[in-house]
Amino acid sequence: MKPLKIIVLAKQVPDTRNVGKDAMKADGTVNRAALEAIFNPEDLNALEQALRIKDMVPGTEVRILTMGPGRAAEIIREGLYRGTDGGYLLTDRKFAGSDTLATSYALAMTIKKLEYDIIVAGRQAIDGDTAQVGPQVAEKLGLPQVTYVEEVEKIDSKSLIIRRRLDNGVERVKTPFPVLLTVHGSAAACRPRIAKNVMKYKHARTPSELQDATEDYIKLLNDRPYLKLNEIGAADIEADEAALGLSGSPTKVKNIESVVFKAKESKVIQSNDKEIEELIIELIGNHTIG
Repeated sequence: MKPLKIIVLAKQVPDTRNVGKDAMKADGTVNRAALEAIFNPEDLNALEQALRIKDMVPGTEVRILTMGPGRAAEIIREGLYRGTDGGYLLTDRKFAGSDTLATSYALAMTIKKLEYDIIVAGRQAIDGDTAQVGPQVAEKLGLPQVTYVEEVEKIDSKSLIIRRRLDNGVERVKTPFPVLLTVHGSAAACRPRIAKNVMKYKHARTPSELQDATEDYIKLLNDRPYLKLNEIGAADIEADEAALGLSGSPTKVKNIESVVFKAKESKVIQSNDKEIEELIIELIGNHTIG
């Protein structure tokens, strides 16, 4: 079987587990500077599935495509630490404020310029929870898509056999190439960083990150070309600027707030069958469960 080319759609997201009063700007966009940036959790599940396919098919290349400000290059480095072969940072001020429609358009226009057999993405990002970007990219590219992927079980020269996680069980489907997969959070967790890869790629940088670099750092990257990360702007993908950023985003966020559930009362029970049974009967009776 010939080696495959896999693109992983990954996103650096604000840690919405710690939303404060400054988490939203006046224009309805997320104030990313006020929140810690992390690798979107389900995108890590997607990355693991891509790396597993790479393990199954020798010679396969896995590259990350991420869209965001300059600091999102950290997502590409995290991929390199775990075994990817490179990546692309899609960054431009014209992308600012993009909703799912504008984001999927920019990603699709970028992917059209790349080689791929499989596109893998997380089911959804924790900053929006829409689960729309992956399917919208597939639609714009005219690709078949499989959502809620839990594991790629088998692969041959023409197709994949995939296990999907559904509400009431699992489903196995067969799909041809090329295809877009969105991976469920119940899929295998991503493998840890590989120490030798961290040492090899810790100085990898995009052109934007090199703007304030010293001559010594520039010399290091010239001596080691593999440390140069790809950066793509709006002009490079020949996109319609009216479909990018806020102008291409019909979705508007009205408000963001942190909801904390606090128990008004508590009940302590002993770890014996009688008290546990009584608690279950009580919970069923007041419709908390059942």
